[in-house]
Amino acid sequence: MSSINPNNINGSYPIAGQDNDSQGFRDNFTNIKNNLTFAQNEITDLEEKVLLTEPLADGTFSNEMNFAQIKSAQLLKTVETTKDLGQQTSTIVSFADGHYQRVQTAPSSPLTISQFSNWPTSGLYAKLRLEVQVTSDAATETLTLPSSGITWSGLTDIQGAVGQTITFPATGKYVFEITTYNSGTTLTIEDLTRNRNNVTGNFTITGRLALSGSEDLAASGAASLVKTASYFTTSTAETATLAAGTDGQIKTFAMVADGGDMVITVTNAGWKASGTGTITFDTIGDGCTLQYVASKWFCIGNNGVTFA
Repeated sequence: MSSINPNNINGSYPIAGQDNDSQGFRDNFTNIKNNLTFAQNEITDLEEKVLLTEPLADGTFSNEMNFAQIKSAQLLKTVETTKDLGQQTSTIVSFADGHYQRVQTAPSSPLTISQFSNWPTSGLYAKLRLEVQVTSDAATETLTLPSSGITWSGLTDIQGAVGQTITFPATGKYVFEITTYNSGTTLTIEDLTRNRNNVTGNFTITGRLALSGSEDLAASGAASLVKTASYFTTSTAETATLAAGTDGQIKTFAMVADGGDMVITVTNAGWKASGTGTITFDTIGDGCTLQYVASKWFCIGNNGVTFA
């Protein structure tokens, strides 16, 4: 309630045409001064605390609410702030910069998020969406999330995640939603652009379940990780690559016509102690089936293919 009291000012004083006691003048002047002081204090308090649509005439404004509650509000046409982090190999993502942030990988370079910073205080729920644009080489442009002092929830459900590092099946845009309720001590992550890595619980499937189809693998191409089968026709000696998969994933290759050997370099080859290996197709009809188990590709079916 305002402290300004216009009723303590005598608007009928002084009385015209007669002598007036000077005390009445002093009382009116004192009450006017007091009310002006009250008005100054209350206006200053409002300037520091109210929400404004634009700056006041004598200054700027921030509309900083310090997480004060707004109750029973109906929102219309609200938006959230975005932040473009540009092309990075290592960066910090600050919640204070915006609810939707974009980052682009550098060509053939892994991207490391060293820290998620400036979360609200513990007990407040906070949500941030991170868009990662994989530019040119999905096999090497991985995303590594911070681990120090953080307990991750949902990370094992992310396709291509091994520990805190996520490998992408192809170039393109991937959007992750990251939330916390305890100022970043526990972070929950969800992939908004792809299905979860696995399905748990009791379920029944009826009818025929179609998986991911096939592709015509081009010379020097990267085999798709979202297609079950890759086939190819060679006109000369050709090469291709297969990136790391996800646990339990099946991948099949087939040579449709032979105009030269096809050599596919495989990341995390199960027939090697570590690193990459190769599979060579030299005759029409050659084919093999691989499965990604324990972070490696293993051959589970072979027709004429040579492994090295």
